[in-house]
Amino acid sequence: MADEPAAKGAPKRPEFAALLAMNPLFAGLGEAAIRSIADLCVRRHLDGGEVLFQKGDKGDALYGVRRGRVRIETGTAAGGRLTLNVLGAGDLFGEIALFDGQPRTADAIAAEASELFMVRRSDFLGYLEREPRVTVRLLELLCQRIRWVSDRMEEAVLLPLQARLARRLCALADDFGSEVHISQEELGVFVGAARESVNRQLQEWRRAGIIELRRGRISLLDMDRLNAAANAE
Repeated sequence: MADEPAAKGAPKRPEFAALLAMNPLFAGLGEAAIRSIADLCVRRHLDGGEVLFQKGDKGDALYGVRRGRVRIETGTAAGGRLTLNVLGAGDLFGEIALFDGQPRTADAIAAEASELFMVRRSDFLGYLEREPRVTVRLLELLCQRIRWVSDRMEEAVLLPLQARLARRLCALADDFGSEVHISQEELGVFVGAARESVNRQLQEWRRAGIIELRRGRISLLDMDRLNAAANAE
């Protein structure tokens, strides 16, 4: 669908400024800088199932989710699909492509009707030339991402499935609340385990009253015990 400019005085711009202010990428830059970046945004509306971009497309924008959900996916050699991440309201994505302009490394597909904020790479690079401190902050974010990947690799090698799965559910709860819309296959991809192993652990938690399982959804009933499982080694 066509992009819509965020016209001066429209409510979308303050919303995006608030989103930026809550995100580690831009936090601490100050109100003036955040509003200057928000001034660059346009809006994108996606229907459920609509493709935002595909692997190999030119990386030319940063996105923020205002409402809805976006799945980051990739394909397998056997023709299957793997969900790498599920993004909801308040999440930003596309930071790396915003800088290097290289091809996208995965697909982004709207899981439901969604509205996005978008900052084009060309507009943002012009702003960076005027505000180099933003560049420093974004470099810090990339370092945080590297540390996050390192932590996930360490979890996969050292932690049992129960702890890995509990950590992932707690992280999803932070983003989406106590009802998480995700399949057991997608959870398996997140934690590096077979769907059957994930199902066995989820069924155990269901019998213990920690979670409730529904089709494509998991209701988290006892966050205290789930957090305890996440911190068990």
